[in-house]
Amino acid sequence: MSTPTADLAAAGVSIWLDDLSRQRIQSGNLAELIEARNVSGVTTNPTIFAGALSKGEAYEGQVQELAAAGADVDEAIFSITTDDVRDACDIFLPVFEATNGVDGRVSIEVSPDLAHDTEGTVAQAKDLSARVDRKNVLIKIPATKAGLPAITEVIGAGISVNVTLIFSLERYEEVIDAYLAGVEKAQAAGHDISTLQSVASFFVSRVDTEIDKRLAALGTDEAAELKGKAGIANARLAYELFEKKFAEPRAKELLDAGATVQRPLWASTGVKDPALPDTLYVTELVAPGTVNTMPEKTLEATFDHGVITGDTVTGGYAEAHEVFDRLAAAGVDVADATQTLEDEGVEKFIASWHELQDTVKTALEAGSAQAAK
Repeated sequence: MSTPTADLAAAGVSIWLDDLSRQRIQSGNLAELIEARNVSGVTTNPTIFAGALSKGEAYEGQVQELAAAGADVDEAIFSITTDDVRDACDIFLPVFEATNGVDGRVSIEVSPDLAHDTEGTVAQAKDLSARVDRKNVLIKIPATKAGLPAITEVIGAGISVNVTLIFSLERYEEVIDAYLAGVEKAQAAGHDISTLQSVASFFVSRVDTEIDKRLAALGTDEAAELKGKAGIANARLAYELFEKKFAEPRAKELLDAGATVQRPLWASTGVKDPALPDTLYVTELVAPGTVNTMPEKTLEATFDHGVITGDTVTGGYAEAHEVFDRLAAAGVDVADATQTLEDEGVEKFIASWHELQDTVKTALEAGSAQAAK
């Protein structure tokens, strides 16, 4: 019997879980989601790891060992998180092999403190790739101005990349160009470019949250009619741009040489407005060759009652352009909104990273005290 998640996968959407913890790995839950919910990858971020570390006992033994070894906070974080990612990579290896390396991917993020540091990002991306030491790892790099050249350098070194925190079409085009430049660099260095994978994580619900706030401030009937429409319109226009860019001669030449397209990934797909359907950012963003990374709540809602009707993106370009024209006419500065979202996104991840550092620091101190008894 078919299920909505099976239908979604059949429509060309890779379902990735936006969550990872040692508990999920060790309990068999992650393997179960691959089997029962068509999950074919995992994404992580500092907020997810901070949550995993702050509850449960799965990390206690390792933290005590690290404390006894005199590890500092950042060294402990990287030991803990790369162990989880490595184990998840092993669980996803059959998916990776069955899809020729397209799926079965597990993402780990460079420190958000490096969001505006190109060289630091490149160095840490290479270090994380070496530490995890699995061919199905993706290194997450934010799409900041400093992140763009880092993306090119890291892909040029033969490392697959998940580009995160993309909100605007303008920045997305720069991300695609950075990816293509990276593949050209990898090709020139003699890497097998057919093994390089990248996804471009385009955030959805946060766009609605920010733009709806601005529409509410306008208080007009037209503004009210546009509520809840910007996020999906923005993502659909991103897919239109994806199709256009990868049909151009530069990309076609690389694809003919064995390169893969950088797939659009819909991130931030948990619905934040209770007035909207809880599967909105799944059912309305079905298109071939995309990834939808979902929190478990959204995954379960999709499995339970998602209605998958095939491609809901490519037929909506004209309507999406109209939404943006209407937003501009209503006085919403979309460029300012998306830049605000990028700045806030970086700040939120930095705050989560510092929270993670505090959590690990406390755990190390407790581990040291335990070892001293």
